[in-house]
Amino acid sequence: MATPPSLCIEKLKQALDAAEIGQHPVEVHGALVGLICGGVSQTGQAWVKPLLELMNDGQALPADLQQLISELYQDTVTRLADFEFGFSLLLPEEEVSLSHRVEALALWTQSFLTAIAVVQSKLNSASKDVKEVIKDLSEIAQVEFDVSDDDESEAAYIELQEFVKMAAILCYAEFGPQPDNKADAPIIH
Repeated sequence: MATPPSLCIEKLKQALDAAEIGQHPVEVHGALVGLICGGVSQTGQAWVKPLLELMNDGQALPADLQQLISELYQDTVTRLADFEFGFSLLLPEEEVSLSHRVEALALWTQSFLTAIAVVQSKLNSASKDVKEVIKDLSEIAQVEFDVSDDDESEAAYIELQEFVKMAAILCYAEFGPQPDNKADAPIIH
C-alpha cells in the first residue's frame, strides 16, 4: 500500500526542517519531477547535483534527508515510466484548506518549471504542445491563493491539478528516456 501524500509530506517536512532547509516538500517533489521530465539521466546519481543546486546551493544533504529524497526520486521515476503505478503530484490532501492546496500547487509548479529549465536546454525547440503547456504552467505558478472553499473552486482546483499532472507526463514523453524500439530494428540474418 502506498504512503498517503500527507504522511510523505510530513516526513519530508520534518527532515527538511531538521536540516534547516527552507524548502516545502511540494517544492522538492516539483523539482524532482522537473528534473526527471526534463530528461536528466536516470542512470546513477545524475539528478542529485542539479537538485542540490536548486534546493541547497549545491551543498550536500544530511544522509537521512538524502535517503528520503532518493526514495522519492525512485518512486517518481517508476510512476512516470509505468502508467500502471499511477503518477501523481505530491500535494496536500482535502483536510488542508483549499487556499493552502492552491498555494502548494503553485509552489510545486514553480519548482517543476525551474528544474526543467535547468536540465532541458532544448525547451525553445520543443514541440508546439510542450511549449504551450510550459506557458500554461507558468500562469498556473502565479495563480491567486485567495480562493473560497466552495464546490466550484474545488472543481477548478482539481482540474488545475490534473492539467499540471498531464503537462508533466507530456514533458516526460518528450524529454524523458526514449523506449527501446527493438521491434522496429532490422533483423540481421
